Amino acid sequence: MTPTPDLASRLRRRPILLGAALALAALTLAAAWSLAGAPDSASRTATPGQPDFGPNVYVFSPSMPPSHIEARVNSIASQQAGNQFGTQRYALLFEPGTYGSAADPLFLQVGYYTSVAGLGSSPGDVIINGAVDSFNQCSPPTRATGNCTALDNFWRSLSNLTINFPAPRSGAPCRQTAEFWATSQASPVRRVEVNGFTSLDDYCSKPSYSSGGFIADSKFSGRPVLNGTQQQFLVRNSTLDGWSNSVWNQVFSGDVGAPAQNFGSGGQYTTLAASPVTEEEPFLQVDSSGKYSVFVPAVQHGSVGPSWASGPTPGTPIPIQRFFIATPSDPASVINAALARGQDLILTPGVYNLHQTIEVTRPDTVVLGLGFPTMVPANGIVSMRVASVRGVKLSGMIFAAGPVNSPMLLQVGSQPGLGLADPADPTLVQDVFFRIGGATPGQATTSLVVNSSQVILDDIWAWRADHGNGVGWAGNVGDTGVIVNGDHVTAYGLFVEHYEKYEVIWNGKDGTDIFFQNEMPYDAPSQSAWMANPATDGYPAFLITLRAAGFQGYGMSSYSFFNQGVSVFATSAFETANPPDSELHDLLTIFLSAAGSGGISHVVNGTGRSSTAANPDTPVDVVSYP
Repeated sequence: MTPTPDLASRLRRRPILLGAALALAALTLAAAWSLAGAPDSASRTATPGQPDFGPNVYVFSPSMPPSHIEARVNSIASQQAGNQFGTQRYALLFEPGTYGSAADPLFLQVGYYTSVAGLGSSPGDVIINGAVDSFNQCSPPTRATGNCTALDNFWRSLSNLTINFPAPRSGAPCRQTAEFWATSQASPVRRVEVNGFTSLDDYCSKPSYSSGGFIADSKFSGRPVLNGTQQQFLVRNSTLDGWSNSVWNQVFSGDVGAPAQNFGSGGQYTTLAASPVTEEEPFLQVDSSGKYSVFVPAVQHGSVGPSWASGPTPGTPIPIQRFFIATPSDPASVINAALARGQDLILTPGVYNLHQTIEVTRPDTVVLGLGFPTMVPANGIVSMRVASVRGVKLSGMIFAAGPVNSPMLLQVGSQPGLGLADPADPTLVQDVFFRIGGATPGQATTSLVVNSSQVILDDIWAWRADHGNGVGWAGNVGDTGVIVNGDHVTAYGLFVEHYEKYEVIWNGKDGTDIFFQNEMPYDAPSQSAWMANPATDGYPAFLITLRAAGFQGYGMSSYSFFNQGVSVFATSAFETANPPDSELHDLLTIFLSAAGSGGISHVVNGTGRSSTAANPDTPVDVVSYP
């Protein structure tokens, strides 16, 4: 079901404005423990059974009244429903056990900057009878207007639990007819089992457009997943009971029950039988005695299906005592001192204003974010730098640009070719998101630079904001989203949008990208202001240099929408220097609005027809190149 061109593009280009959000009355909760007074931050370390995660992490237990849980979770969701650029952040954690029942199910909602996660060692340890939902936003905020979409439903997550969705009762409202996860970028689903009907489209209000998502290490049974209006999607290492439709670019890697490969001949499916190298995201867990740890899954090669399908996920738990639990009030110097002592790091919810770069220097350091902690650099510094060491794990955080230009926001590896790399112990960058402008004015030349080798990028959204605060061609300046200089880098789910020059530059050897989604900058002021060189209109979204021998790309899309009232073209969406042994599979371009002008002249290196107003919202495919 392809969205109506004019309305879809108009809706995608601006924030969805909601009315005044409901105020939270009191954020107190009878938790499983009482929070101790915070000691000096330099020495604050978790004690057995009583980690202090701060006021914005809620821990629920099965002994709590279901009505209390539902009211608390949904009050936070009401506050966060329209809080796209606010500073509030939350993590909602569920201890092992069963919540709700078939007779009295729980229906929980999730808004911006909210992560919902089970604390078991396997998804089956936390069971929710009911649903955990993300719905459309409507503008104005009434569902009767016909102006309801999930296009801006970003920055939320669901992980490590089982949802038993009940059979809809007679007369039940539409919103209780499915497990709804109507989202777009930066809204991952991981280690989740859903028994019953799952919809990625909030069909209860229209037009219900949505713009891409990410599922990994999960299982869906009972009915095919309804993709609905999802323009693009990546499903990795999961088990499916069918998939409904394809729209533009649907990619499946190492999945059981995935649709068959069918790209460019009536379908838009890219299907890989196995994922070349994976390591699932570290997660917080608690045992029967109340002791917390962070579990780090083991690396897998040639993997198919969920890591927990045949038993517990292989890997290693790290005691919570090994972690420094940071809050937004901790200066970077205190965080760096903890890292230098050999501690791992948990970043609790909030906005971290950094006056010093966070330095990760020890091999195998785990940096785990709860509730989308957001790093904002001051004075043009780099927010976080990872040394050229093996096995670092970064997950669950946002890097937002500050008002003074930073050369980069996250640097992984000091210089290309330096340090040690181990295929049995890769560095992970998972559910890590970047933002230039939107919440506040910000500038950064490059968002993510990967110099290390043997790195897995797993769900990255790098976004130069197209709406919000501080947005404009000379305002939220960002040249490039991602630069990969390291060798043997594998990316799953690169969402990179609106940068002013190349969106991605790939220099490393033997790299792989499985799924790429891109929108070119909307606001290029003129053709002359947007030229890679005198012979090339615009910039290709994805540049593969001669150094990138052995590069393999699968399921890669680039869209154009130029909104400055002038005709602007990109010569090609993808450009490759044709390094030895490199191949591209299943490429496409799309022109997003029949009312606009300009477009993309070719898909790759002068190959593939144009996408312009003559063929709006229609994929132009190249099945393989060269």
